[in-house]
Amino acid sequence: MKKIILATGNLGKVRELNAMLEGYYSVVSQNDMQVNEIPETGTTFIENALIKARNASSQSKLPALADDSGLEVDALNGEPGIYSARYAGEHSKDDENIAKLILNMDQYDNRTARFCCAMVFVQNADDPNPIIIEKYWKGEILRETIGSNGFGYDPIFYLPELGCTSAQLKPEKKNQLSHRGQALSALLNYLLSSN
Repeated sequence: MKKIILATGNLGKVRELNAMLEGYYSVVSQNDMQVNEIPETGTTFIENALIKARNASSQSKLPALADDSGLEVDALNGEPGIYSARYAGEHSKDDENIAKLILNMDQYDNRTARFCCAMVFVQNADDPNPIIIEKYWKGEILRETIGSNGFGYDPIFYLPELGCTSAQLKPEKKNQLSHRGQALSALLNYLLSSN
């Protein structure tokens, strides 16, 4: 089985992607390979994912998979966007980011939002043809948290067609529907068809 490095230190993402890739690839996280992170200086999810993938591949000498994802809220002109993980400040925790978003959304009736995931796969650090996929998952922002599964903004991301938040979904169901699940599924189809 081919080994690839997952360019993230986020344990929630490692768990999700490992579950989805099981049987196809042997995934190691960049923490396991002692990869030093570098600043995400991109202005888009795609740019940041490419920075992470090339960095992890360069240090590990393995093909690398990276994603950059976040929440875009229409009433806030796309915030928190690429700053989703540090919305309440550098090294902020999920509950702090959620609290800030709930506060910033207080005055708005338009609650529509979407999770965005840019996923990038490189064969090596200098790969001139990285595979780039971007997928979205639409929902609404609640005024309070519901559910305990998932991570990040899942407890306030409401899915009207399912009548629940993404934090109330079983992991397998979330992996099918989510922005990350859609992106990984498309990437896997591409990789398997090109082997």
